[in-house]
Amino acid sequence: MADLERRLAALEATDRSAPRPKEGDLWALERLKEQLAELGAAAGGVLFTGSVRLPTGEQYAWQHGALTEGLLEADWAEAAEAFAALGHPVRLRLLREILGGRRTAAELAELDEVGTTGQVYHHLRQLTGAGWLHTTGRGRHEVPAGRVVPLLVALSAARG
Repeated sequence: MADLERRLAALEATDRSAPRPKEGDLWALERLKEQLAELGAAAGGVLFTGSVRLPTGEQYAWQHGALTEGLLEADWAEAAEAFAALGHPVRLRLLREILGGRRTAAELAELDEVGTTGQVYHHLRQLTGAGWLHTTGRGRHEVPAGRVVPLLVALSAARG
């Protein structure tokens, strides 16, 4: 037992940068559990939510919840295109730049390490086809309001 306590103390000491929840910090989780109990959802569920202000000043507030049962029974192949579109470093860079205010293909093509104009257009088409982008006219692109928080959630989840 003393050996386990020593190992645990060593692990805790090496990970000081990780935020630690304080009493009451899991309020969203506790509220989700209450709602799931009210629904009789024994298998549980997930909730993701966010309140975001972009460097451009745009603000988004969004949340989505799903029951575990429905998620496990769904056809996961339907999500493949959306995940595949995010699976390229240049596309992720383009999304970050678009959220930061660079909205036209010409502005994006000026960036280092994104490829030729033709390659930029190819990546923009992939992101648009998967729903991560849409065109607002005059060649301007933006992340749809309902995709801003999910994109940031996906990035956060990928970081573990």
